[in-house]
Amino acid sequence: MEMKQELEWAEVQKIVISEHLIATAKRQLQFLAAVDRNRWLYEGPGLQRAIYRYNACWLPLLAKHSESKISEGPLVVPLDCEWIWHCHRLNPVRYKTDCEELYGRILDNCNVVSSLEGASEWQTEEIWKRVYPEEPYNFDLTKACSDDIPEKFSETKKYTKYDLVSAVKRQSPFFYQVSRPHMDNDLFLEGAVARYKGFLHLMKRNWERSKKCFCVPTYDIDLIWHSHQLHPVSYCKDMSETLGKVLEHDDMDADRTKGKKLDVGFSGTTKQWEETFGIRYWRAGAMYRGSAPSPLTNIPGPSNIVSKKVVAPNVCHKIIQLPEVKAVEVLLEIVGIRNLPEAHKGSLFVSFSKRQPDTFFNAKRRLSILSESGDKQVAFFQCEPAGELLFELISHSPSNLPLSKPSKPMGSTTFSLQEFLDPVTKLSVEKWLELVPSSGNSSSKPISLRIAVSFTVPAVAPYVLRMVRSRPFSKSSCFFPLPGRVHHAKSWTRIIDEAGTEIISLQMRDTRKTKERSNCVSGKDVIGVTKSGETRTLAEFVGTTWSLVDSHWTLQLQKKSSEDGHLFELMGNKVVKLYSGRKLEYEPKHCERQRSEKDFMTAVEFSAEDPYGKAVALLNLKSGFLNVKEEWLVLHGIVLAFILSDILRKEGYDGLIINEENLKEMDNVIHKVNGCCEEGEKTNKTTTLEREMDLKAEEVTEENAVKSGACGGCGSGCGGGCGGGCGSMMKSGGCGGCGSGCGGCGGGCGSKVKSGGCGGCGSGCGGCGGGCGGRWAYRNSAGNPSIDEHSKEAPIPANEVTVT
Repeated sequence: MEMKQELEWAEVQKIVISEHLIATAKRQLQFLAAVDRNRWLYEGPGLQRAIYRYNACWLPLLAKHSESKISEGPLVVPLDCEWIWHCHRLNPVRYKTDCEELYGRILDNCNVVSSLEGASEWQTEEIWKRVYPEEPYNFDLTKACSDDIPEKFSETKKYTKYDLVSAVKRQSPFFYQVSRPHMDNDLFLEGAVARYKGFLHLMKRNWERSKKCFCVPTYDIDLIWHSHQLHPVSYCKDMSETLGKVLEHDDMDADRTKGKKLDVGFSGTTKQWEETFGIRYWRAGAMYRGSAPSPLTNIPGPSNIVSKKVVAPNVCHKIIQLPEVKAVEVLLEIVGIRNLPEAHKGSLFVSFSKRQPDTFFNAKRRLSILSESGDKQVAFFQCEPAGELLFELISHSPSNLPLSKPSKPMGSTTFSLQEFLDPVTKLSVEKWLELVPSSGNSSSKPISLRIAVSFTVPAVAPYVLRMVRSRPFSKSSCFFPLPGRVHHAKSWTRIIDEAGTEIISLQMRDTRKTKERSNCVSGKDVIGVTKSGETRTLAEFVGTTWSLVDSHWTLQLQKKSSEDGHLFELMGNKVVKLYSGRKLEYEPKHCERQRSEKDFMTAVEFSAEDPYGKAVALLNLKSGFLNVKEEWLVLHGIVLAFILSDILRKEGYDGLIINEENLKEMDNVIHKVNGCCEEGEKTNKTTTLEREMDLKAEEVTEENAVKSGACGGCGSGCGGGCGGGCGSMMKSGGCGGCGSGCGGCGGGCGSKVKSGGCGGCGSGCGGCGGGCGGRWAYRNSAGNPSIDEHSKEAPIPANEVTVT
């Protein structure tokens, strides 16, 4: 920042907000999660009934309570009414108008608590029963299909004519965009509050200058904006004092197409923000994630599971040991350069890599320099939250000049990630770094690069394993047995981690078990040999059921077609169903749909916290890769994958597990490490990739988008890859660009996503939620930036590049 910009940012932070927005934001996230566990509130008869109850029951009761306290404790709003009230308040001008017209004052949330916090709920329920004897306090879903709602509506004189069905439809997707764990982090939210104040300041300046614009927030800002609006009296007071009017929150626009209102608004907001404050507007973990994956079912699963006690974690740890690896998402931009030699000619770019070995980020990438190229270009990648980033300034002479010189480094510098992330002290940094000159490039003043970096809070990365079938040891083999390794006549399947370290070896063997003394029943066992050489029975099969890990889990084959399409069910203290193909967070996007879904199987956990299912593991049946998000499922997932491989192989499916002699060839296959990517394969460092990194944005058109290659963008938890040469063309827009979740690449594949944002505010400013898609930065025809992030809860995989 320059001094003037620093002073303006400091002045902005003096804006007074009456409420504790960080605490409100956390409560809001918990509430939205509760609503998402009750998706009948999103549409249909359940929504219609909730709207009726809100208008006919809750608002009148709230009006009485605000006039004269009718309960000793605070009122506890029922969940369904709270959801409608939530959506109504997110149009603050309309809510204020409705309340004043119907009740003569704004109905505030003072002395009201959420349905999730109501310790005194019984008091509210008693009052409700006295006032509304025919309407139960707790929502009765069986009455949601009642046809008497319109008649009751006609009898209700005081109700808003605001289209609450449409308001709910617009707000329903918001939770997916803010449901990642880092959104609940205090340090992240503190930054979001500071940025919200900066957002308000931009709109104030625009109004003072009579400048019409459509300001679009990133999702961290939007979460805080929503939190402020949930306190309607304080919001109106704060806005009037700060801006001179109540700021509208118009969320009507959802078209993210290039050149549309959201696209232009987001680009304009980015430009104005960075010119005003001298800091970057885009922020890691705050960008649009793409659309939510398709649900598996509209019927929630079991909410109370009673079963055997689960195997204690320390028992599993005695069998296998996997180190916990953390990953962080990084959004990087090279902002400027200074002290270039006057005699310098040619174009410049910056090559960056991780100085130390890194599980996720293991190749060089390049970026242009904003002040030199005029193009906003960012890189969004995942790496371990330790070590240093190494930057090299490269000078490249135009190839059309006679006797042009090859690219050469002018100097290098480093940036320490560990300084900010171990422990986490700061989630965004912008600073000048002096370059150590290369030989022959010394100058009177050292060249410096201005680097802008933002991070998410480090999170545990998914476990990525692969199954490798070893060939039986033979006397005719020319190789001697390796020391310390047990060799068996029958083939074993080795389970190895990303570093190639063997975790455990498995073998299937036939058994005969005695039943009632004289009868014998044939069965199977899965035997595991640990790294220490200990042999353990990990699963037993008798009759029609597999019993896993000391009989605490059972695996059942679905003999007839299930309603939701699952093929197998794993039962223990949790319910895990297995589906063919990539589902939920692993759902393929865009060009990845060309891949054969029969190569994949998704494990989905159903619980009270996730009644509609949460993807916890992905098995690539073709290559033998296993991606597991939950630690408790690692051992079970390994055994499960091994059993399924045996079942499917006997049914004629070939190629589930690769042979040991194919390992070298397989290592050349592009492997995305995170859960969203196709198989978790490693980056292919080919000349094609390097060539594709040099593509110009203006060369990437609708026609050649699928030709442009390099690595497109897979988000955490969203699956798939398209394997080789399918490019990523982003159309810019909306509230900010890189979210997580959509798309994956395998072998140089990108995602073609139309980006955008969400919302804006009534007098030409404002905005809600928005975003532009993708993890590749492109320039649109107007010179505006576009990026698409894609990812869900798990961190975004590293090997991401940025193309201008």
